Amino acid sequence: MIRFENISKHNGHRILFMESSAALNRGEKIGLVGPNGAGKTTLFRMITGDDQPDAGQVSVEKQVSIGYFSQDVGEMSGRSAVQEVMDGAGPVSDVAKEMASLEEAMADPSQADQMDTIIERYGEVQARFDELGGYELEGRAREVLAGLSFSQEMMDKDVGALSGGWKMRVALARILLMKPDAMLLDEPSNHLDIESLIWLESFLKGYEGALLMTSHDREFMNRIVNKIIEIDGGALNTYTGNYTFYEQQRALNEKQQQAQFERQQAMLAKEIKFIERFKARASHAAQVQSRVKKLDKIERVEPPKRRQTVMFDFPPAPRSGDDVAVLRNVHKGYGSRSIYQGFDFTIRRKERWCVMGINGAGKSTLLRMVAGADRPDVGSVTVGASVKMGYFSQHAMELLDGDQTIFETLESAFPQAGQGSLRALSGCFGFSGDDVEKRCRVLSGGEKARLVMAMMLFNPPNFLVLDEPTNHLDLDTKQMLITALGAFEGTMLFVSHDRHFLAALSNRVLELTPDGVHQYAGGYTEYVARTGQEAPGLRS
Repeated sequence: MIRFENISKHNGHRILFMESSAALNRGEKIGLVGPNGAGKTTLFRMITGDDQPDAGQVSVEKQVSIGYFSQDVGEMSGRSAVQEVMDGAGPVSDVAKEMASLEEAMADPSQADQMDTIIERYGEVQARFDELGGYELEGRAREVLAGLSFSQEMMDKDVGALSGGWKMRVALARILLMKPDAMLLDEPSNHLDIESLIWLESFLKGYEGALLMTSHDREFMNRIVNKIIEIDGGALNTYTGNYTFYEQQRALNEKQQQAQFERQQAMLAKEIKFIERFKARASHAAQVQSRVKKLDKIERVEPPKRRQTVMFDFPPAPRSGDDVAVLRNVHKGYGSRSIYQGFDFTIRRKERWCVMGINGAGKSTLLRMVAGADRPDVGSVTVGASVKMGYFSQHAMELLDGDQTIFETLESAFPQAGQGSLRALSGCFGFSGDDVEKRCRVLSGGEKARLVMAMMLFNPPNFLVLDEPTNHLDLDTKQMLITALGAFEGTMLFVSHDRHFLAALSNRVLELTPDGVHQYAGGYTEYVARTGQEAPGLRS
């Protein structure tokens, strides 16, 4: 269906692809993986024709329709969300436009002399519209938007009034409604809550076309894809299986390659030692020459490429008191909307609470109140003795000074710290060499998140309050954060829509529902087993 044949592509002095080949066949669901900057988006753009390889060929079968969702959604305003989604539905949306134009013409007295022709054409277009399922189109559009957590009110609202994250969902809904032969989805899981993610999983499992997608959510990827294409050092490597299989297979391949490399290095060292020892002896000249020729012909085994990964390391923090945070009789609302009424909640040392609830349930509000960034309308929030808090929020990323470099930002935050310790801190969070001179305005979402975490963790806290800490992190960085937080000895209160993160780190669940607040002993995995659902919004 779509083939990459010996493609090569440079980006400035950087090689993205070198004589690489791969294919996307009918019915396949492929996960595209590789480090940031490896060329994943470039590959999508070559399929759509927005970019071209420097050499080789990208071929797409004739008559194959392609839907491409990217993070760059462009301007949207002047129409409702549901109209915007229907407009992207492919041929049926063009037929709908012609129908609307003909309806205007039929109501125009100045076109009376052409009315027979207009009516005849309208009949043809109407039949085609019916054939393409046009009369069910609005219902299907609303169904997709509802799956992505839109309320009826939001569907009918001007899309221009929506936030960037909700506009992303509208752009995604356009592609899903279109149901093309091949779907290209670049990070479709970004900006989605768990309920929307699970609905999208179900939709994509039932989708009969070919799918090529990237995602920083390993659980989402695992449940959908049956093949992985990895971009690695200019090559396209294909693995049959899901993301976990790919990780295991890659680790096995690396282990085997390392063993081969070490065996060959030992053999080469032995041969070179013989040559050095006997090269001056005439009696061994033939043997030496024979071994030199043999070495020249040997194809060298390369050691496996080591991907640079961020290593988070939490220094030990002072011990806090047993009661880390206590909320008593908390009432909180916005305008006429009540979020909490008489809410009591205690967080004790070493507990790791994940907070679950649909959009608007009050998850971030709770974290802000505990962190002191917001106050209850009634009641009290008390942080315990010897508690040293680290608070991560998306808002903190927005407060970075765009004109400052990474290093200047750290120096401003920690004026007493030496340059050496700040450079070491930068390195721990993936900013090495000249990276520290980057200005904050050019940083990606993931880089901003890492910088805010570095600032939060420089003086180690014993209580972490984390609001969607993994939102902009790639798979490798996310795994490193999970590993580090697993070794963290303090207390945690966090919100995340990443199920792998939730399962790995929680030992308590706080569920916010319209029926009230529920507390569960045991982590996210036990919560799912007990409730039979992966998120509160899915419970009947």
